[in-house]
Amino acid sequence: MSKGIDEVLEKIERGELSLSRLEKALGNANLAALVRRVYLERKLGVKLSSIASTVLDFVELYGRNIENPIGAVQIPVGIVGPLRVEGEYAKGEYYVPLATTEGALVASVNRGVKAITMSGGARARIVSDYMARAPLFWTPSVEEALRLRRWVEDNFDALKREAESTTRHGKLLTMFPYNAGNLLWLRLQYHTGDAMGMNMATIASEKVCDYIEKNYPGTAKCVTVSGNMCTDKKPAEINKILGRGKHVIAEALVKRDIALRILKAEPRDIHYLNTAKNLLGSAAAGSPSFNAHAANIIAAVFIATGQDVAQVVESSLTLTWTELRGEDLYISVTLPSLEVGTVGGGTRLPTQREALEIMGVAGGGDPPGVNARKLAEIIAATVLAGELNLLAAQAARELGRAHIQYGRGGGTSAKP
Repeated sequence: MSKGIDEVLEKIERGELSLSRLEKALGNANLAALVRRVYLERKLGVKLSSIASTVLDFVELYGRNIENPIGAVQIPVGIVGPLRVEGEYAKGEYYVPLATTEGALVASVNRGVKAITMSGGARARIVSDYMARAPLFWTPSVEEALRLRRWVEDNFDALKREAESTTRHGKLLTMFPYNAGNLLWLRLQYHTGDAMGMNMATIASEKVCDYIEKNYPGTAKCVTVSGNMCTDKKPAEINKILGRGKHVIAEALVKRDIALRILKAEPRDIHYLNTAKNLLGSAAAGSPSFNAHAANIIAAVFIATGQDVAQVVESSLTLTWTELRGEDLYISVTLPSLEVGTVGGGTRLPTQREALEIMGVAGGGDPPGVNARKLAEIIAATVLAGELNLLAAQAARELGRAHIQYGRGGGTSAKP
């Protein structure tokens, strides 16, 4: 340890320098991370050599992706595929990276992938694509709130110009007003190109709020740019109904012989289980989400590709549907609120960008938006595979055996 670092550590110990100001004091974020880590090791009596092992350059990331860095954590990344997808944007066979610590997850999804690909692949379509932000306005009365509502509806073009002045790729598409008492929410819905778009929508919405407060010929005050009708990082029925991010659907028709040979289950048993478990069971439990484990797959892809992991909450509000088509099984998943991007946020981290490159969706698309939509179709198809296999495993009563095999060190001889 150099004399200079020892002096910095002594200043921290004496309370003359805070851990959060090391970047400014040292002029280098990587050196600040080192000092912060060494301080914790000495103070807490721990060894952080694994956290220290990282390819990340904090000079590049500080102030954009992280504050007070000390290193990085590592999560195993597995691959499933090839998964055949016949979408509007994703066309072909893809290998999909899943970052997880759950034994059996990758093997489970991979078996579903195999069954779907052997059945001709998953068909996928984007129903809608926009990011929502919902400012909340106070007025002194219900009459004033309704006047404000009529005024913003009459002046939508002006609000659109203000919003779009803050971004090259963002477009204000629609506005959904909602009144309660003397309050008014404006659910502003934006196209955000290949970015997931939450920050883009927030900045644009702040501009809209400023314009309303300055130009509305009445009494109105913006309480917050985000009034929880967006709805971000929380489960909400409005996202299932109106959508947020990508509303995407994937479907497949699995032949009976493939279901028996690959999934070891009858289509009729898978269909009945889906009805009893995902539909009736979820309804009886009061769950807003009617699926087997969509969040498992979505979280694994989100971590691998640098998405906002907290948005797994609304992104996994998935509806899994099955039908019998003769002796075969039709299965679909509907994800009305899949919030993903291929630029911005964690997608710029080196390992996450490589994961996006595996699927051919890294960076911005031409035209803007096509890469994010392609990613959404691939994710939906992967969720479809995960749902199919878990339902089949439970129908065949294989779930516990699979977790014993893959989750307790028995995976070396396992077959997909």
